[in-house]
Amino acid sequence: MSIRNLDSLFDPQSVAVIGASERPFSVGGTLWRNMHDGGFAGPVYPVNPKHRTLSGQRCYASVDDLPEAPELAVICTPAHTVVELIGQLAARGTRAAVVISAGLTAEQKQAMLDAARPSLLRVLGPNCVGLLAPHARLNASFAHIPARPGELAFVSQSGALVTAMLDWAEARQIGFSHFVSLGEHADVDFGDLLDYLASDARTRAILLYIESIDQARKFMSAARAAARNKPVIVIKAGRSAQGQKAAASHTGALAGADDVVDAAIARAGMLRVDSLEELFLAAEILTRQTAPIGDRMTILTNGGGVGVLAADAAAAHDVPLAELSPALVGALDAVLPANWSRGNPVDIIGDAPAQRYVDALQALTRHPQEVGTVLFIQAPTAIVPSTDIARALLPALRPEGGAPLPLVSCWVGGPAVAEARQLFIEAGIASYDMPEQAVAAIAMLQAYARNQAELAEAPPAEQLHNGSTPDVARVRALVQGVLASGRDMLTEPEAKAVCEAYHIPVVATRTTPADPEAAAAEAARIGFPVVIKILSEDISHKSDVGGVVLNLQDEADVRAAASAMLARIRKSQPKARLDGFSVQAMVRRKQAQELIIGASIDPSFGPVILFGQGGTAVEVMKDSAMALPPLNDPLARALIARTRVARLLAGYRDVPAADLDAVVATLMAVSQLLADVPEVAELDINPLIVNHEGAIALDARVRVSPRLPAGAAHFAIAPYPAQLIETLEWKGQRLTLRPIRPEDELQHRAFLESLDAEDVRMRLFYSRRTMERSELARLVQIDYTREMAFIATLPAPEGGEQTLGVARALADPDNLGAEFGIILRPELKGSGLGRLLMDKLIRYQRGAGTQRLIASALVENWRMRELARALGFAEAPTPGEPDTLRLTLEL
Repeated sequence: MSIRNLDSLFDPQSVAVIGASERPFSVGGTLWRNMHDGGFAGPVYPVNPKHRTLSGQRCYASVDDLPEAPELAVICTPAHTVVELIGQLAARGTRAAVVISAGLTAEQKQAMLDAARPSLLRVLGPNCVGLLAPHARLNASFAHIPARPGELAFVSQSGALVTAMLDWAEARQIGFSHFVSLGEHADVDFGDLLDYLASDARTRAILLYIESIDQARKFMSAARAAARNKPVIVIKAGRSAQGQKAAASHTGALAGADDVVDAAIARAGMLRVDSLEELFLAAEILTRQTAPIGDRMTILTNGGGVGVLAADAAAAHDVPLAELSPALVGALDAVLPANWSRGNPVDIIGDAPAQRYVDALQALTRHPQEVGTVLFIQAPTAIVPSTDIARALLPALRPEGGAPLPLVSCWVGGPAVAEARQLFIEAGIASYDMPEQAVAAIAMLQAYARNQAELAEAPPAEQLHNGSTPDVARVRALVQGVLASGRDMLTEPEAKAVCEAYHIPVVATRTTPADPEAAAAEAARIGFPVVIKILSEDISHKSDVGGVVLNLQDEADVRAAASAMLARIRKSQPKARLDGFSVQAMVRRKQAQELIIGASIDPSFGPVILFGQGGTAVEVMKDSAMALPPLNDPLARALIARTRVARLLAGYRDVPAADLDAVVATLMAVSQLLADVPEVAELDINPLIVNHEGAIALDARVRVSPRLPAGAAHFAIAPYPAQLIETLEWKGQRLTLRPIRPEDELQHRAFLESLDAEDVRMRLFYSRRTMERSELARLVQIDYTREMAFIATLPAPEGGEQTLGVARALADPDNLGAEFGIILRPELKGSGLGRLLMDKLIRYQRGAGTQRLIASALVENWRMRELARALGFAEAPTPGEPDTLRLTLEL
């Protein structure tokens, strides 16, 4: 991934339009007019051998004739000319090019990249509409209208949607910081643009239109980094069901690409929406509103009708309304007339003066955990102008000494409420025209908060729920034996053996030859009632061919069922090999739910995990959700919560809640299996029976592949690198050096608070005495594919750990250089701990392929300079900054 030279793409000093013309309704003519007439401050050079002048200025016959190397080139010439042009531009020193031209073959695209690579010339396209950077007055596109300057960045794979979106946004006076058509994204792709826009000061939110995702780990790494800085909102085409190829498991049939994209978007902390309208609703609320308190909503309104509409919308969007406690009802009774609604929606009656709104809102503010997000709805009346209500409410929305209550406003109407709505918008409060819009936005805010919580999780690849250790060697030996025999499907007993090795409870299963007498004898040894199933390498879904019979009460039942089963399958599947029967005890559990837990390999995102309602009708019910491994407890519970069956598992009426811990343990075991055994290609545990007593797998199916499609190396999200944890004796104590993790937030805050203010200033160039929660979270929630922070810890006297020091490095997207820093507790200066941490960091970055470590240090920071010299760093002045030095170590 790279953001190198993307500044030249979006903020160039000069531009050449190659293929420019004045021919009406042509791409070259439109491009030239957009660039020439758009107000771009730098020189714009037309290049076309057919013209001497264009728009009254000289037109150049070739790239070589240009008076200077243009920083950006826009190419709209025939496909066969592009490779040569890119080579000429690269030789002149051009840094970026937009290739509008379509029709390049795969060979031509590769040759184009080969020509650009030696000089790091970046290419947007080919086959794209181009780009617009309104703040730079740059319109390097053939769009029919320009974009207004604004704070939203829009990146699209669809050229048609680019022009449609421009038209749609112009009608609504919506502005953009950047507007980009990716085209075939041969070079610059979503990952590059997410990296660039994440740190762009003009961009408040990033909007993406995605049709397909390549290089999933690169995309996920960039998306996760961007989503930590600002909202990223996605429209992904292709929600409709597509025909699935025959799969060996239910999971393979259910794991549609769109479900996997949903899982990836959630795990990256982004938000998915379904329409352009929702895209801007989401941008409005995510860039203005604080995080919600829980998932409840309270409606405060002066009109019963609009309150009911909002309540109906809440039900449609699955946003629960808060139940008002007696204490809160009493507080509202004290400030509202006797005929108020005494429930949620809180209807304060249409004749409400401004002070009644303020009093009601303040009553809600004193119960934030109960109230959740407030939806304030006001319809205009003749009693008091809406503008007066807005002015009265604004001070109450920012209470002194307390956090503001999450609030979304809806001013229903037109001119009568326009000024009030604008006052709220200027105060940074999300405001909508209709109750349904506002409720939809709140639902998005809550979904975004859930996704941001998933973003904060960084589980290791190897982690079982109860801390037990799986028998990995047993599973690997079993899998190798299956592959050596020429099979790819494990038998049911083999699949259950895999589950047992990972501590997933299974029904004991025994096998017999395809002989009814043998099956009956084995059943007698197990004890009745029993279940018998056919064993056949050629039959994956046994129940579909009558290969499963339940609840057999005695040996006679087993003989009859086995004989009938053999006859039935030999008739319907004459070519199927019948290897025998599996016999198992019939499990009966009261008030149990049938679940499915599975895994498969997505072509883009690698291993994925499925959870949902199970049983034979699993593909008809389609109540399932996907997640990307690795999983930990919070991520497993979040996956369960995305299904409808989660409500049944929570218990209802006289049915007690199911043992959710047992389900979570199974999900985490499957996650670790995928990390440990890269040969696993598909897995089904269906049904997994669960009730309040626990969970047990009644059937399991596993397909393996010698191509090693699973394994932690193929996870789209890099797991917590537990293999980098080391312990050593240090000054008579057991010191741990390990990568930081999100759970370290509280102890990291304690560590930072232990530092001298001067140390913080010299190491972090940070002078404030307190650190915001978001800044602290950013220090402990890191993406291990591009950043590393090693901490040194000792056991704390009160239990747990205490952090003694941290060494941190953040690599640039090309991994050419990594900025590093180190800081220790004051009493540990000169103890040698800094050398231990830096040695570990240097070894890690060298192994990761980083070319150099770099840092800025204040000239007066002699301890840092001494340590750097001892480690082999070179020291040089920083140009234009006499108080700082540049420290560099070539790796």
